[in-house]
Amino acid sequence: MKRFGVLALQGDFREHTDTLKRLSVQTQEVRTPEDLSNLDGIILPGGESTTMAHLLQKRTSTSETTSLASELILVIKKGLPVWGTCAGMIMLARELIQNEPVPLGLMDITVNRNAFGRQNQSFEQDLNIPAIGVAPFKAIFIRAPTIVEMDNSVTVLARLEDSTPIAAQQKNILVTAFHPELTTDDRFHQYFIEFAAKQNEL
Repeated sequence: MKRFGVLALQGDFREHTDTLKRLSVQTQEVRTPEDLSNLDGIILPGGESTTMAHLLQKRTSTSETTSLASELILVIKKGLPVWGTCAGMIMLARELIQNEPVPLGLMDITVNRNAFGRQNQSFEQDLNIPAIGVAPFKAIFIRAPTIVEMDNSVTVLARLEDSTPIAAQQKNILVTAFHPELTTDDRFHQYFIEFAAKQNEL
């Protein structure tokens, strides 16, 4: 049985966990480096990226020699499939146009961490995402980031009407600027499960 972790320091990790359970996937809430053992993939959820970055550095192994951030970087560089949504996308970026937080630097993208303003400027939009099917996907954007620069090896999965990239993948990393876990449409989670299975076969 597949076993997926969800970073559970802050943000909407429970919504991701509930969705994975609906898809009959065993889940592990990740709060320490030890929780990263024997996973088929991990999700970094939406939330507050500055708080998330602080907690990633603060949470350590039982021996207090390894931070969760450093261990997460290590296992993702070794090939663990990862999906970052909203704040998770911010954390996975190589760099941000803002000075903080310091991202994990794992995906060759530059991100604007709050491209659409404050929370009261949040919105929903139907997106055409061929990778997950023909029917439009209702995407929820809450203080959402966008990709402003990317390496040629990054594949864009979805764009806004103005061509701004808001979902992409590179090697074992998948990111979305929006929140699939806040909908009843499970297709993006199913896509990540299949994406992870393919990466684990490499």
